[in-house]
Order: sequence, then structure tokens, then C-alpha cells
Amino acid sequence: MFELKKLSPDAVESALEKAQRYRLLNEPREAASICRDVLAVDPANPRAIVTLLLSITDGFAAHQGGEVAAARELLPQLASEYERHYYAGIISERRGKSILDKRAPGCGPIVYDWLRGAMESYEKAESLRPPGNDEAILRWNTCARLIQQHDDIRPAPLERVDTMLE
Repeated sequence: MFELKKLSPDAVESALEKAQRYRLLNEPREAASICRDVLAVDPANPRAIVTLLLSITDGFAAHQGGEVAAARELLPQLASEYERHYYAGIISERRGKSILDKRAPGCGPIVYDWLRGAMESYEKAESLRPPGNDEAILRWNTCARLIQQHDDIRPAPLERVDTMLE
């Protein structure tokens, strides 16, 4: 219906600064739109990829989780294995927190699974981290504390299966 207008290459840096401001103003859709404009002219821009991923996860609270796939599709575009694991953890952690914030009855095991998935990604990132970079450890600890602070965030109980013996 509409043909999107192209951003000029010399406007990329200022556009990314605007995207960051929109994220800080809790306007993730606007930030994501700007990042997509940047990626249209500079498809491998690492800052645009990360900011888009984070903008998508910023919107998890407002959406039902369909955006998880969109965020995960960006992971292969990240430059290093460390970043791929770290941001996979961010996606899982933020999805778990968005479910927790909705406080739906019985959501504890679902939140637990998302947080444990995040923790596993952070552990992989930790083993690959550059010297002096403890971001993955900080995120892992945040997930662990969240689980410890909520009695309902636990694994789903194992279902007992009765088998009929002849």
C-alpha cells in the first residue's frame, strides 16, 4: 500500500540515537521502526540489530509473546557466539518476566521454564565472555533471585502416569 522511504546512510547514527531515546521513553514500537529503517540501508549494523532485538523484547509486556520468534530471528545476525547466547538469555528472561507481571493463575511453572532457559543461555555466554565482562553473571543472578523470591515460580510437577500391567 505504501512504499517506505529510505533513510540516507549519513543519518544512520542520529537515527540510532533516536531509537535509543524511544526505548528509554518506553516507546518500543517507534524504536523498532527506526531500527528497521537503519537495517534497510545498513543490513549488518550491529547496533541496529541489538537495539531492534531489545525494542522487541521491551514490547513483550504489551503483547502475547508472538514477538519472541521475531526477536530470536535476529540472533544469528549477531557478531559473536557470546552475543548470541547473551541475547538469547535476554529474550527468555524478558518473556518470563512479562508473563510474571500479568500474574495469571498458575503461571509459575511457565515463568520458571522461561527463566531457567535464560539462565542456561547466560551460563553459555559466561563461558565465552571477554575478560572483565560479567553481564551474563549479573543477569543469571537476577533470574535466580526472582525464582527465589516467588514461591510459585517452580518447575511444573511431574505427572504420574499409571500403566496397566497385564
